[in-house]
Amino acid sequence: MALFGLLGAKASADAAAIEAAALRSDRFRQEREGDWQRLEAIVTRMEKGRLRKISDEDLLQLPVLYRTVASSLSVARETSLDAGTRAYLESLVQRAWFLVYGPRTTLMGWLGRFFGGEWSRAVRAIWPELLVALALMVAGTVVGWQLCAQNPDWFYALVPGQFADARVPGASAEVLKKTLFGQTEAEGLSIFAASLFSHNAGIAILCFALGFAFGVPPLMLLVQNTATLGAMLWLYHGQGLTYDFVGWLSIHGTTELFAILLSGGAGLHVGRSMAFPGEQSVMDAAAAAGQRAAVVMAGVVLMLVVAGMLEGFGRQLVDETSGRYIIGYGMLALWLAYFFAFRRTPQGSEAA
Repeated sequence: MALFGLLGAKASADAAAIEAAALRSDRFRQEREGDWQRLEAIVTRMEKGRLRKISDEDLLQLPVLYRTVASSLSVARETSLDAGTRAYLESLVQRAWFLVYGPRTTLMGWLGRFFGGEWSRAVRAIWPELLVALALMVAGTVVGWQLCAQNPDWFYALVPGQFADARVPGASAEVLKKTLFGQTEAEGLSIFAASLFSHNAGIAILCFALGFAFGVPPLMLLVQNTATLGAMLWLYHGQGLTYDFVGWLSIHGTTELFAILLSGGAGLHVGRSMAFPGEQSVMDAAAAAGQRAAVVMAGVVLMLVVAGMLEGFGRQLVDETSGRYIIGYGMLALWLAYFFAFRRTPQGSEAA
């Protein structure tokens, strides 16, 4: 009997605790429900695009109401209120957050601003680093050529194995020419093109990502990558195929190498800002440079996609040198015109 008494007392205590928790939850909700409902009404109207039906007072109160409801959610979590109240508050806070702190523009609006001048301004803002990167790329090409000219064994050190195949020192002009023409249906050319694109895309990403190390890794990567180009130029030049090889490379290379140039410049820009922050702190200078460089890299991704399409389709469909030059240097002219001739500055915006 004593055991039954104890069990009955425990059950009564549990029931009293549950009732107290329910009362506490109801009281908590009643005290704050007015603010929740007001915020939910504002959020619902804004989500449906009914901005005209929202009063100025409600718009001004939106951030205040958001913080009030967020505070209610914090209390609800700490005091273990009922799951239904917590789920409601979590959903409402999430919806309100996107309206208070979320992006203020649509995807189309962002694209319009990006292509409408933001990308070109960011590129022009890092022009000193672009000149350094260009000088390094030219120097790397010359170094690769000269090393192979002095000792052909350097070719195997500079050119990755997957790029060599029949393209090796000692190959005849006929063999090398076959790698440039009459290969529109050849699977090997597609594999080589995919490997070259993957390699160059990786170089572009690394040039930017390693820029924080005071710009040293991008310097090395730019020289190393273009030394490979110099070695390939030396190989084809030796058999009198320089003009044809440059045309073969240009159909996608003008875009792809330009993308590498931009990524190298972006990485150097971040590194230079950290090494020479001026009157700013290192972190502030790096943050500002990183934002500008990130805009450049967003465009680099687009350029690499375009280069991939040119490499995958253009090179397969165009099998004569003059057409390759027209496409390749036509693309280069378009990029240069956009970056350095297109100087539209939206009203009220500042140059990067």
